[in-house]
Amino acid sequence: MLLFLLTFDSLLADNFRSISTTEMAEFGISAGQAVAVVWDKSSPVEALKELVDKLHVLTGSEGQVSVENVNQLLQSAHKESSFDVILSGVVPGSSMLHSAEVLAEMARILRPGGCLFLKEPVETAVVNNGKVRTASKLCSALTLSGLVEVKELQRESLSPEETQCVQEHLGYTSDGLLSVQITGKKPDFEVGSSSQLRLSSTKKPSPAKPAVDPAVAKLWTLSANDMDDESTDLIDSDELLDAEDLKKPDPASLRAASCGEGKKRKACKNCTCGLAEELEKEKSVQQKSSQPKSACGNCYLGDAFRCASCPYLGMPAFKPGEKVLLSASNLHDA
Repeated sequence: MLLFLLTFDSLLADNFRSISTTEMAEFGISAGQAVAVVWDKSSPVEALKELVDKLHVLTGSEGQVSVENVNQLLQSAHKESSFDVILSGVVPGSSMLHSAEVLAEMARILRPGGCLFLKEPVETAVVNNGKVRTASKLCSALTLSGLVEVKELQRESLSPEETQCVQEHLGYTSDGLLSVQITGKKPDFEVGSSSQLRLSSTKKPSPAKPAVDPAVAKLWTLSANDMDDESTDLIDSDELLDAEDLKKPDPASLRAASCGEGKKRKACKNCTCGLAEELEKEKSVQQKSSQPKSACGNCYLGDAFRCASCPYLGMPAFKPGEKVLLSASNLHDA
């Protein structure tokens, strides 16, 4: 069975022309490049093998030629930016259709600046069949996949053998089918990369300086020689201030309107005029004056050392400086 399939493919390949040297040159493949060939079940085996052999000759020993089935491309382990050129559906006799997922994967594995060449049967009439697209929709699909400089290279009518291949592999019949070859290029940057933008800005000419009258310029010019010239009137800066300017302002005049208002003097919030410090100082003085003073200085030692009029009689001894509260009756008796 396998031998029959290979024989059939070999006979089928004879009915399709091979890719010429001129067409291979249009791909722009050179030595040392990495090239991927994408095929499907409609690609004749002998035509595919012939294409791969020609690519090996063009890329040389330092190059790389990978052959991928379109149905396995999404599951391939190719890393990003792996190939310089991708050829898809260009095997003579192929009738491959490219889905949006396949085009996005091809754009992913292309290197920045790499090219994609694909060939696909398209419909010349607008038919809403959801299978075969028009050439304009195919170009739009390449643009949406992330490629730039998408353009149509050539279109040609399908041969009877190619029309039969489309009917067998795609199950599609139409009198308006054409074969179109389209190319697209990946931008010269990788997704997620950053680059500094150079903005072209023209420098505005600086405005011309206004002309100055020489007499006016001389009037406002003062040199070191003029300082010793007795005819030049110099003004002492101290004479610019009079006695009123040297007076220190009254702090009350600097206070805000709400600061210190009401029957009870009270500083406003975030007081900056000095009233808050003044009230705090008055409060401290009042607290000191309200504290009883010791005549003998031995009040903190205990009753054995206190005088007869000591207000702390009957209270335990305390440390010097310790705050002791006295009742109003004790202060009255004292």
